[in-house]
Amino acid sequence: MIVKVRVIPKSDENEVVSRIGSVLRVKITSPSVDEKSNSVLQRYLAEFFDVKPKTVNILRGAKGREKTIEISGRTEEDLKHVMESIP
Repeated sequence: MIVKVRVIPKSDENEVVSRIGSVLRVKITSPSVDEKSNSVLQRYLAEFFDVKPKTVNILRGAKGREKTIEISGRTEEDLKHVMESIP
């Protein structure tokens, strides 16, 4: 599944804030958008979607706040179900 993510750095905790269509707004604890924050984001999304961290890949936007991410490791239907549970 391909997901677009808008990253909001400097949060108190990692959390998915909202979903607008297929775009997720995700808060992360990392202070800036860089390699370390990408790692934090990948680990958090892996936990959120219940997949292994290595199955969360940043396809575009590694240096920006808007990213295109590929998530695998579960069926497309399972991943869509998780997406639909986001307010």
